[in-house]
Amino acid sequence: MRHTEIGLPNIDTNVDAATLDLLKWGFPMKIGVVVFPGSNCDHDAWYAFSHNLGQQAEFLWHDTASVGHVDAVVLPGGFAYGDYLRCGAIAKFSPVMAAVRKFAAEGGPVLGICNGFQILVESGLLPGALLKNRGLKFVCREVTLRVEATGRLLKMPVAHGDGCYYADERTLDQLEAEKRVVLRYVDNPNGSLRDIAGISNEGRNVMGMMPHPERASDALLGSTDGRLILESLVNEHMVSRR
Repeated sequence: MRHTEIGLPNIDTNVDAATLDLLKWGFPMKIGVVVFPGSNCDHDAWYAFSHNLGQQAEFLWHDTASVGHVDAVVLPGGFAYGDYLRCGAIAKFSPVMAAVRKFAAEGGPVLGICNGFQILVESGLLPGALLKNRGLKFVCREVTLRVEATGRLLKMPVAHGDGCYYADERTLDQLEAEKRVVLRYVDNPNGSLRDIAGISNEGRNVMGMMPHPERASDALLGSTDGRLILESLVNEHMVSRR
């Protein structure tokens, strides 16, 4: 049975040069990026993993019944199925999501970014809900995040209209007690309860986050802070293979 914790809450913010060389050239990780009708950040995620991190990324179409032999699955941002009914409400019925649920149940690492986070919540892989932003306006700007495990501050963009994280008090307390709140907003842009920007499941192999690390993974984009999130996924996989 595979099992990988997505860096969480062990996001390594001090990756040395030797590790980076291994990430880039040593043992490429095979990452499946799911493409739904309406996804618009799938190529961004593919580029970040394949070009910025030197891993082997491939696309998984929404109607496939298997994730194949990938080492990790990424649900990218966008507007899957036009975000009709609710964000992620239709996407959860895609054939690929049955395969993703099976993959996650076996310990496979799954990362949901923005719309991907919404799909993970709708699919029952993560608790809570993503509601309309406070103020009912689409928010598109850079935010500051705090990595709960280390206190490290990161900057990366958000771009969403339904990013307000909500859960009942019991669920919120459980997330806090089990240290499953991975990222918090320093400057909360959407009204998320307890400033939550990213959480993990009980097994710590499934993570959802509203900010976009793939849009902060290249110096040309103005920030490389997002690489720390993506590299944590690869680092944990490398450790699990030793």
